[in-house]
Amino acid sequence: MFDFLDSGQYDVLGAFWVTVQLTLYSAVGSLIWGTVLAGMRVSPVPLLRGFGTAYVNLVRNTPLTLLVIGCSLGLSQTLGINLGGDTFKETGFRLAVLGLIAYTGTFVCEALRSGINTVPVGQAEAARALGLSFFQVLTLIVLPQAFRAVVAPLANVLIALTKNTTVAATIGVAEAALLMKEMMENEAQALFAVFAIFALGFVLLTLPTGLFLGWVAKRVAVKR
Repeated sequence: MFDFLDSGQYDVLGAFWVTVQLTLYSAVGSLIWGTVLAGMRVSPVPLLRGFGTAYVNLVRNTPLTLLVIGCSLGLSQTLGINLGGDTFKETGFRLAVLGLIAYTGTFVCEALRSGINTVPVGQAEAARALGLSFFQVLTLIVLPQAFRAVVAPLANVLIALTKNTTVAATIGVAEAALLMKEMMENEAQALFAVFAIFALGFVLLTLPTGLFLGWVAKRVAVKR
């Protein structure tokens, strides 16, 4: 049933390694960008608040496939921006990461904003009374507590990001979904086996992540 794996034609582990890399780079970038967006959304500056709100509402409601293809067509093919990639493979990978960051950052932002709302207003007021600026209040008082409150929601975002990396196949990134498509075309007699291999692979990527971050969420939860 799985004889086609012995031929050496398909690098399943290599494809999943690309998926893991996409997830890791996109997760780090999304966490940074989402934190910046969350800061904008609670900022006292109307212009920053307006930009953050407009960006989140626009990008979050845009299909991820459209964003990733837009990065490829708009940045690479139209504007000639390859993000330092020397080959088509490198450029496609980096553009896919950029698209995933732009999209996933909006969900990180909303998760963090909900965590910010759990921080008692009196703490921010006390910090301002001591002379701290908005940036200091946000980074020293509010965000540390907000992150602790939203570990579980951020875990869900990370799991969704892992599954969303399959969209990178639309611009030719050689991750798991692209290899699965190739295998389903070439191994029509073993469709169930191909499906089982990749379904199991994604379960092995997402299930331990969810269990570990669920445990972390209980350990760091803020006691109210």
